[in-house]
Amino acid sequence: MESALELLTKSGFAYFSWGNLIMFAVAGILIYLAITKHYEPLLLIPIGFGIILANLPLAQMGSYGEGIIALIYNSGIKTELLPPIIFLGIGVLTDFRPLLGRPLTFLLGAAAQLGIFVAALGAYYLLDFSPREAASIGIIGGADGPTSIFLASQLAPDLLGPIAVAAYSYMSLVPIIQPPIIRLLTTHKERQIDMPQARPVSRTAVILFPVVTGIIASLAIPSSAPLIGMLMFGNLIRECGVTERLKRTAGGALVDIVTIFLGLVVGATMGAEYFLNWKTLMVLVLGAVAFAFSTAGGLIFAKILNLFMPHDHKINPCIGAAGVSAVPMAARVVQKFVSDETDGQVNPLMPAMGPNVAGVIGSAVAAGVFLTFLL
Repeated sequence: MESALELLTKSGFAYFSWGNLIMFAVAGILIYLAITKHYEPLLLIPIGFGIILANLPLAQMGSYGEGIIALIYNSGIKTELLPPIIFLGIGVLTDFRPLLGRPLTFLLGAAAQLGIFVAALGAYYLLDFSPREAASIGIIGGADGPTSIFLASQLAPDLLGPIAVAAYSYMSLVPIIQPPIIRLLTTHKERQIDMPQARPVSRTAVILFPVVTGIIASLAIPSSAPLIGMLMFGNLIRECGVTERLKRTAGGALVDIVTIFLGLVVGATMGAEYFLNWKTLMVLVLGAVAFAFSTAGGLIFAKILNLFMPHDHKINPCIGAAGVSAVPMAARVVQKFVSDETDGQVNPLMPAMGPNVAGVIGSAVAAGVFLTFLL
């Protein structure tokens, strides 16, 4: 009997708290949404299970302690290794032709980063977050999980868990969050604008784009080079036509392996003692504000551009909402919304892909700007 009692007192059950139970519930919600609603399952499943691992008392499976998860965290997140590799995979999977065919949509991708700066300023001036914390919270508005992790791991590692969960959660909720904002800020007539066919893009332009963009962006903002450089390298692998094996690996097995590790480690930062505080709630609220303002920024800027465009070259302002870098989900949301509103007569998927892929570049550049001034 004494042996059984001693075993119980030394087990995790003796140290299990209400905080751990709450975090199990949070993990359960993420896993449920991933399985039943298909909300970013490749990310939310690892993150959800990582939360469970981090909240097993005495198991040493959190990112901030010792053990295998902490080893991956120290070698993959602190060293800034895993997020750039994800960007390599994104580059391989991204087609920049819609952007190159309509270069003007690059401006929409830039305008859709508005929420990053609105949320960052709000966090700093209104809620008394430090400049580094405010910048890390603001980047959620870019709707780019790897960029959020990359920036938060350097500027606000104590907020890494809430920021990553907010970024990926709002990415997965694009089909729910964006349509009401699009409907509010556009008229029925604007939604009916059918954009002309984009001009053809030459193979030379497609190959030169990642090289030239990588050089210029990295020279202008060196802090963005780890993300922009790997993104453009991946795209060059995709487009050059002579590296099929590298393309398959970087866009398949490699990005899948890194996604598993990244999700587990991010989830494992969310031990109850780190997650259950007022800052977490504020991060989630500010993340929603950032996302809403980013969506609105793209929409409003498209409407402004239309004031100067010829009648037969007007932009359907709805594509501005795709300027957030949730590729390709944001573009698909715009496509479905406009198609439903026009009974299938207007289908702006390809035009929406222009600002969508521009948003990936824009969020990485915004992260580089923050790093330049705050690190």
